[in-house]
Amino acid sequence: MLELKNVSFGAQSDGKHKEIIDGVDLSIPDNKFIVITGPNGGGKSTLAKLIAGIEKPTAGRIIFDGEDITEKSITERAKMGIGFAFQQPVRFKGITVLDLLRMAEGRNLSVSEACAYLSEVGLCAKDYISREVNSSLSGGELKRIEIATILARNVKLALFDEPEAGIDLWSFKNLIRIFENMRSKDKSRTVVVISHQERILSIADEIIVLADGKLVKSGTKEEILPEIIGSGYAMSVCPRMEGGAENE
Repeated sequence: MLELKNVSFGAQSDGKHKEIIDGVDLSIPDNKFIVITGPNGGGKSTLAKLIAGIEKPTAGRIIFDGEDITEKSITERAKMGIGFAFQQPVRFKGITVLDLLRMAEGRNLSVSEACAYLSEVGLCAKDYISREVNSSLSGGELKRIEIATILARNVKLALFDEPEAGIDLWSFKNLIRIFENMRSKDKSRTVVVISHQERILSIADEIIVLADGKLVKSGTKEEILPEIIGSGYAMSVCPRMEGGAENE
């Protein structure tokens, strides 16, 4: 279980102190698909970074599997089984997809084992296994490769920060299919997604609403989703997806 106990995070803005996360108390149970939503600027991505260890809270504690991880680094948290997927996946010039999957699992994966992970995220393995993780890959391809590395790491807690950012509608539909598979077929990990996409919210076990750095409400999808549809917290199609398509 992941617990946040009175967690706050502040920063200086225009010479003034601003609380971006303000006294959040939150429990995220094991083996659930959780979506954190809320208005832009409400603190969602900051909260994910605090959990991952990219940022450190200015107050409060973060507990993971009964251990206080508040002061642990992102590397220490990764070793404990916390994985983080950025809005814009990192590109690695000179590193192939096979190299990346081997680093993720921490052993010399065979090509067939690596290909199995790529197949899980809907990529034709023979087309990708030897490609470099660089600018030749589209945003949607990079997202799916990043998810494949999280699967290879077999993390206990997988964090996805607005995974729909920067991808086209076709790629978004594939992303939903991957998340649906993760939710239905693999109950061994907790998945936390930062998103205001209605399609992602609709497959959640639980929804958490964050606004102005504060926890507004939380509960099951059946309880929360009807309240937030049309409120600006949930969107049916992201404007970034409406134009063009990527070559995948």
